[in-house]
Amino acid sequence: MNGIGSLPSAPRLGLLAGWGRFPVAVAEAAVRRGFDVFCLGIRDHADGEALRVICRDYREIGLARLGAAIRYFRGRGITQATMAGKIHKVRLFQRFAWLKHIPDWKCLTTFYPHFIRGTRDRRDDTLLTAIVEAYAADGITFAPATDFAPELLVKLGHLAGPALSESQQADIQFGWRIAKDLGRLDIGQTVAVKGQTVLAVEAIEGTDACIRRAGELCTSGGFTVVKVAKPQQDMRFDVPTVGMHTLDSLATAGAKVLAVEAGKTILVDQQECLRRADDLKLTIVALD
Repeated sequence: MNGIGSLPSAPRLGLLAGWGRFPVAVAEAAVRRGFDVFCLGIRDHADGEALRVICRDYREIGLARLGAAIRYFRGRGITQATMAGKIHKVRLFQRFAWLKHIPDWKCLTTFYPHFIRGTRDRRDDTLLTAIVEAYAADGITFAPATDFAPELLVKLGHLAGPALSESQQADIQFGWRIAKDLGRLDIGQTVAVKGQTVLAVEAIEGTDACIRRAGELCTSGGFTVVKVAKPQQDMRFDVPTVGMHTLDSLATAGAKVLAVEAGKTILVDQQECLRRADDLKLTIVALD
């Protein structure tokens, strides 16, 4: 056994961990609630050093080893699992990606319609739903990570930074509608705007790259970033997430406002992030 020990009678939770601080925060919260956490970290994504200390057991696994992941959880009596952390989907489109991420048989059969025949699309919701259905077929049910760490969901209100100006409020309202449409189409969840003009929208590259691009296009800075849940948001996966890395990207790019959706956005390391935002004079608001 590695990591934090616990009583033999403790309930078991499987954690599929991607990139970022979010999986670490979920593991910490689940352990505090009395769970034995058995974690599979996606290779080249998960923070194995931190997760090994927290979890009852931690193993790394390749991105395309779906069958091996299911066997790992089943072999440890896991019937309930959750996923947390970003998967860098852009890596699937790099040259020779399938040679680096050699799929096992379960992965091949699950994603054959998406990547080989081309009869199904590769949108985030489509691929992630296929994953949770594959686990469910083997008796492993995925629940939202926020079921085990509800304190990570951001609450309604003005959270940090200076008060909003009228023009910033107008930009939030403008950007909110566009971000919701992006989410409805399962393209992205983030838009950067200034003067009710779209500077950048998020797609496969992710939020930080969207923010950086907005900064490159709007060198005067002072723009607003809106990040929302999809209208059809499945809280089991791809929930909007903000952390210290996002704040650093906003500050470097010259953004002044971050608007997120209350109750449907994860703010990791909340107190530290809000103090950092105050120091940066970066306004954060959570709206419904």
